[in-house]
Order: sequence, then C-alpha cells, then structure tokens
Amino acid sequence: MAIVRWNPTRELASMEIDRLNSMFSDFYGEPFGRTWIPAVDIYETDDHEVVLKAELPDMKREDINLTFENGVLTLKGERKVEEATKRENYQRMERRYGAFSRSFTLPNTVDASQIHASYKDGVLTIRLPQREEAKPKQIAVNVE
Repeated sequence: MAIVRWNPTRELASMEIDRLNSMFSDFYGEPFGRTWIPAVDIYETDDHEVVLKAELPDMKREDINLTFENGVLTLKGERKVEEATKRENYQRMERRYGAFSRSFTLPNTVDASQIHASYKDGVLTIRLPQREEAKPKQIAVNVE
C-alpha cells in the first residue's frame, strides 16, 4: 500500500466542514451539499490477497460498475430512491441516495487477471490475489 503524508490542517478543515454540513442538515431537514459514499473495508488475508468489502445496501447488480485500469480499481454506482413511497410522504429521510464513485490505487503485485467480485446481502466483496512472484518465499539457510 502507498504511504500518504498526514496533513493535520486538511483533517481539521474536513472535520469543520462536516460539522457545518451536519448543522445545516439538522436545520433544513435534508443533507446540505453532501453525497453518499459507501463504506469500504480493505484488508489482506493469510493467502496474500487483498480484499475490499463495500456496503451497498438496497442496490441491484445492474446499478454497480467495477473497473480496473492502470493499477486503479474504480467502484461506481447509484442507489435510487424507492418509487413506491413519494418523497412528499416521508416524515424523515436519513439514508442517502444518488450516484457515487470510489477509486483505489492498488499495489503492482495484484494479478489483474484473477480479480473476482461477488455481491451478497448488500455487501460487494472484491478479491485481488497477488501474483506468485510477489508472494513471500521461504529461503533455506545452509550451515557451513
């Protein structure tokens, strides 16, 4: 994974913007200038594969688009508002809807030809195995 320099000023500014958006959201009753971004967990297994798990509740398979190009995995989609209930009939609407896009720069050790994605119970699981030459190898030490 890439090393990213931490910038505390950017972190504080981001927290302040989130606080202001939350304040306006509470005042106006709707999100104010914020879009929906699904939560994603990224971890590495004992089998040396990177796994991404994205929470995409109430989405259909055809509303999810996954691409891999130049070492970047891009997840795009759109969660649509249910048409059965009219927007005017809602008392409160806390879940977010709309289009989203998330991109992840992957290590060059990932074998792009072996990427596998599955979608079950609102969770998209993407498995990114590493190439054989990137996996750790045991080296025997000879005693002389």
